Amino acid sequence: MKIYHNIDEFKAIENAVVTIGTFDGVHLGHRKIISRVKELAETIGGETVILTFFPHPRMILHPEDESIKLINTINEKAALLEQLGVDHLIITPFSRDFSNQTPEDYIHDVLVNKIGTKKIVIGYDHRFGKDRQGGLNDLLSLAPVYSFEVIEIPEQDIHDVAISSTRIRQALLDGNIALANEFLGYPFFITGKVTRGDQIGRQIGFPTANIIIEEKYKLIPGDGIFAVKVEVDGKLYNGMAYIGTRPTIDGIRRNIEVNIFDFDKDIYYHQIRMEFHYFVRGDMKLDGLEALKAQIAQDKIDILQLLVHGS
Repeated sequence: MKIYHNIDEFKAIENAVVTIGTFDGVHLGHRKIISRVKELAETIGGETVILTFFPHPRMILHPEDESIKLINTINEKAALLEQLGVDHLIITPFSRDFSNQTPEDYIHDVLVNKIGTKKIVIGYDHRFGKDRQGGLNDLLSLAPVYSFEVIEIPEQDIHDVAISSTRIRQALLDGNIALANEFLGYPFFITGKVTRGDQIGRQIGFPTANIIIEEKYKLIPGDGIFAVKVEVDGKLYNGMAYIGTRPTIDGIRRNIEVNIFDFDKDIYYHQIRMEFHYFVRGDMKLDGLEALKAQIAQDKIDILQLLVHGS
């Protein structure tokens, strides 16, 4: 897959089959749309093009709203789309100037001239251009003028996509990993850099890697203990992750930590990837480090049972 970080980097191609969206999560609903795009491209000997935006439009149009959290970082999203066999991914820097284009200018300048769209797969509720004035009817009216075809995504499919993204985010915040993963079609994951902590885990026999997520917009699941798989330097390990403020030791700052099973390498400042497979329990305040040690030992037993046997 070729990635372009600006629409101007892309050179128009013959028989481009295009779809547009944020594709946060690249979940099962999105995959249905992308499959349709790929099928259409095959019928005309074309290539698939996904046009997405970064930063997320809400980050630019409503910078005061810091509540927006996304299932994927832009790099995670690109990796997932590449796995699906997309030919071209255009990541357009979203700006107020871009949002102020008229619908016709957007269609003519971006979709036709810069991409070479022959078919566009779009939902009935997709909006674009200044004040979101443009929509499906604009595309349909200009399709014969610019010689492209519009394929409308059925309303039910669009509804499923919207509901899925919203429900995935809420499920993750609620610690409902099973539901989130069911909608995603893959285990939710985070990627981050290992940094030095205060070594308390090491003191009680369960050393942890502290993970820093640089992208502030990345959604982090609700607090608790999770059964995870951790990818380090291309190899996957079982592990148990903790998200929370560590109330047993009167912590304040929210931490993301993982104890990687059967692992003793120095990975400070390495980038690691952590897949969430099961929610084990919520965070709790225990009576000192010995009680914490005993609880974590039991957590490990429970997690190995889940990861090895699935129950």
